[in-house]
Amino acid sequence: MKLLLACLLCTSFLCAQSTMKYTANAAQPFGKINPTAPPETADYAPLIGTCDCTSTTRKADQSWAEPQDMTWTFKYIMNGNAVQDETLKEDGSHSGSIRQFAADSSRWYVHYYSNTVPTPILSAWEGGKRGDSIVLYRAQKAPNGTEGFFRITFSNISDEGFNWLGEWVNTNETFRFPTWKIVCTKTEDD
Repeated sequence: MKLLLACLLCTSFLCAQSTMKYTANAAQPFGKINPTAPPETADYAPLIGTCDCTSTTRKADQSWAEPQDMTWTFKYIMNGNAVQDETLKEDGSHSGSIRQFAADSSRWYVHYYSNTVPTPILSAWEGGKRGDSIVLYRAQKAPNGTEGFFRITFSNISDEGFNWLGEWVNTNETFRFPTWKIVCTKTEDD
């Protein structure tokens, strides 16, 4: 009986390992893309790994604050079917996102969370590749009530790093107001 139980447990463990072979582990700390995932899951492939970054935000007076150092790590999750990222900032504010591509709508859905504010409902951006950039949107009014979006753009994406820009744009994107910029250099990858 003990031998049968041991065989069943071992078989279950081996089956779980073979079905979860794209999950992050000691041998592949950033996971791997699952070949059955939507091809667009590879949009984030150059970002997978860890980057040293400089993050700069606007202050209340609209001037740019002093840049702060941060680390930004991207990895495959959900057995290689989605991407998760985590930022660790020198001021102790940390954040992350879960990024899933929905093949039926041909859009990325990105759910953001942070340690600075409790997050009972995750805010979400949606979008996709635009040329060599990844562009994501979330509806957001300007302080004066004008309809628009908070737009996030990943640009200059390469195996060496990327740039990130957060900005408010009006609905036809003829006006933009940058509020946050990040420049990243890859330090570790898969």
